[in-house]
Amino acid sequence: MSLIYNIGLLSGIQPQGVLRLEGTAQGKTGFLENAWLQIENGRIAAFGPMSTCPSLEGIDARGGMVMPGFCDSHTHIVYAGSRDGEFLDKINGLSYEEIAARGGGILNSADLLHQTPEDELYRQSMTRVQEMMDKGTVALEIKSGYGLNPSDELKMLRVIRHIKESVPAAVKSTFLGAHAVGRGYTHEAYVQAVIDMIPQAAEYADFIDVFCDEGFFTVEDTDRILTAAGHLLTPKIHANELAVSGGVQVGVKHLALSVDHLERTTDAEIEALRGTWTMPTMLPGSSFFLGLPYGRAKDYIKAGLGVALASDYNPGSSPSGDMRFVMAQGCIKMRLTPIEAFNAVTLNSAYAMGVSEQYGSITVGKRAALILTEPGWDLTKLAYQYQTPYIREVIL
Repeated sequence: MSLIYNIGLLSGIQPQGVLRLEGTAQGKTGFLENAWLQIENGRIAAFGPMSTCPSLEGIDARGGMVMPGFCDSHTHIVYAGSRDGEFLDKINGLSYEEIAARGGGILNSADLLHQTPEDELYRQSMTRVQEMMDKGTVALEIKSGYGLNPSDELKMLRVIRHIKESVPAAVKSTFLGAHAVGRGYTHEAYVQAVIDMIPQAAEYADFIDVFCDEGFFTVEDTDRILTAAGHLLTPKIHANELAVSGGVQVGVKHLALSVDHLERTTDAEIEALRGTWTMPTMLPGSSFFLGLPYGRAKDYIKAGLGVALASDYNPGSSPSGDMRFVMAQGCIKMRLTPIEAFNAVTLNSAYAMGVSEQYGSITVGKRAALILTEPGWDLTKLAYQYQTPYIREVIL
């Protein structure tokens, strides 16, 4: 048992049973000033005002803020090497699609991954995982998708499983065989190859994903793949990054847990998501790095939906897993309030990877996966001074 006392501000309090926040509720969270919090067997056991503090033995927060750690529901951090050469191509004016058409992009990462031994791939990926945990991420989803053939996709999924076994953060695994058409395949042959991979992938992965977008996989391809996945893997869909693709609608049809990207969506996508369990997830880091439009997060919330934000940490379009910066972009570029953005990178992102029963809020019984800040911080300052060091300790 351990105790954190003299907490200046306990942020992110939610009642038991609240697994996501939608509409006006996304702009609300509980706070307690001058507080204590007790941890028992790795879980939040109790909290309250300092006037009821059971003792003064444990961690003296010295007026710092305690908040739930960040949950990142969309990453591609198992990759080899770097694509910094493409960074120069972008500076020189080439688009994402033009780089991909020249054999760069995802296929470049697939070539590098194929050449990299599994233990070295694990080592490189663990460096990124540790970086994310140091910055306060306590739960993360990791996708395959740089293998693009059966042996290399399984290599990625084994590395993700090894990471899951190695770190205190919660890790969820997603099979993204349909990230691009693998070298040596026709489009149709590769769709069938992905379908054939599903039974083996399901031994490792929690979810299945398809890049349903212009120049990658069609709605019809996506429907076939998700139908084949059936009850083996829950869908999470890449949708509407490059065009209004129909990915949201096919994701909803197959009861996707989340539809991700949404840089280019219309009112039809908002309507399709009403009344569903699917979490709209936006990736402002990709908008920032590629110069794409930012998702219409405010419109989704006004329509009564919830929104999650995630990093999209990957080597080609969002080479950062800093969820505090994601939260700041939610405020600066998407006009979310600090509380709306905070809920998007904690509870709602936890929901979008199926872990909000255990992570994402200050709730008795949840995992004690927390950030303790230096004194003087609150959620507005967290987004406003988005580069100022603030973490005293990540408790995980």
